[in-house]
Amino acid sequence: MRYELTKLTGPLLKLSEILAAATSWMAGADVGRVLGLWHSEIGELGAVLILRSFTSCEELAAERQRCHRSANPFNGTGLVRSLQQESYQGFDFLPDIEPRVYGGLYEFRTYWLKPGGLPSTLTAWRAALEPAKAYTEHLVINMIALDGPPRITHIWGFESIQQRFDLRAEHYAAGLWPPKGAPEQIEQATSMIALASEHSPLR
Repeated sequence: MRYELTKLTGPLLKLSEILAAATSWMAGADVGRVLGLWHSEIGELGAVLILRSFTSCEELAAERQRCHRSANPFNGTGLVRSLQQESYQGFDFLPDIEPRVYGGLYEFRTYWLKPGGLPSTLTAWRAALEPAKAYTEHLVINMIALDGPPRITHIWGFESIQQRFDLRAEHYAAGLWPPKGAPEQIEQATSMIALASEHSPLR
């Protein structure tokens, strides 16, 4: 499965309008499945995030071209200030994303990796998932970027920020997290907390 993570930025008080307009625009697509709709709450503010899946790179490329050739992509004219689209594939040992209720609060973490850091990262994550299952059952997906600098983006779902803090503290204290050998491969990292839209398949 291939994934596209889209970020639209705009006025803080207009994010619901941006989400509604984007949803309407995506309804006209021939390919792509909407998996998640969010607005940022902690970290970069004024952002709408959209996650879609595609069965192939060709499908993703076709929808990307529809966006690029549109005079009004995501129906955002007058609302959207910037548009960013990133292409990913999921870790091959993780299942494809299916709609599920996680609790409404999501974390998006992106790690820019050192050159050559991906193989060690994959090995570390594969080994850590089962021992840390009480935490990793909240993992929606971890994805490898198909464009731009080497990086991975993982998405987590929780009921609250306190649940996230408690799970991480418990697993750090037990030595179950982070995956052993993975942090050494990180050159730069960012995190954003976002809230799911009421119409988001991932909630």
